[in-house]
Amino acid sequence: MPLYRDEAIVLRTHKLGEADRIVTALTRRLGKVRVVGKGVRRTKSRFGARLEPGMHIDVQCYEGRSLDTVTQVETLDPWGEAIARDYPSWTAATAVLETCDRLTEEREPALQQYLLLAGALRSLAGREHDPVLVLDAYLLRAMAVAGWAASFHDCAKCGAAGPHRGFHVVAGGAVCPVCRPPGSAAPAPETLRLLAALLAGDWSLADASDTRHRTEGSGLTAAFLQWHLERGIRSLRMVER
Repeated sequence: MPLYRDEAIVLRTHKLGEADRIVTALTRRLGKVRVVGKGVRRTKSRFGARLEPGMHIDVQCYEGRSLDTVTQVETLDPWGEAIARDYPSWTAATAVLETCDRLTEEREPALQQYLLLAGALRSLAGREHDPVLVLDAYLLRAMAVAGWAASFHDCAKCGAAGPHRGFHVVAGGAVCPVCRPPGSAAPAPETLRLLAALLAGDWSLADASDTRHRTEGSGLTAAFLQWHLERGIRSLRMVER
């Protein structure tokens, strides 16, 4: 199909030549794609502003030998513009977009990841919840979709019914006293309940959580994410926790 059209969310961009830009986007049907926006860095570009990170677009592209070329773009939701007005939301969105980029492969359909990403950006743009809670909820769910679901109640190693106080990133989450490896963390029970609520989408419990439990939960989430990705997410350093 030399010409195709799809919904997409822009993940990142980088410069190409004097006026072009390579855009990495997650599409609804095709998965992640890398396309060229011709002349989008010029001030008179017809759709340069629509090809910015966080924008939800309807894009038409022409297939090329190495990179496809954008021929038409329509804005569906200007999430990037709304998010950029609030620094905590912007830093959280940056970490969300970077994580999604790391968890998806080019030209491999990833509808669940697309829907999760859209939900997180919509929530950040609408100021529906605390940005850090939205970020941690996205990270936990995206990891679960990728095959690395954390356990926050039953033992991740033997399945013994919880709740358990131990938490070990390498083991996969909560661990019972028998399976608990040396060096395991001992988070507060409220922290584990908060993380379980974020994974399940229980926002009434999450919104009512205490700041210290959110901070502790964010640390566990970041450690779990970076262990399985085998490399840090640079954008997490900017997030105000």
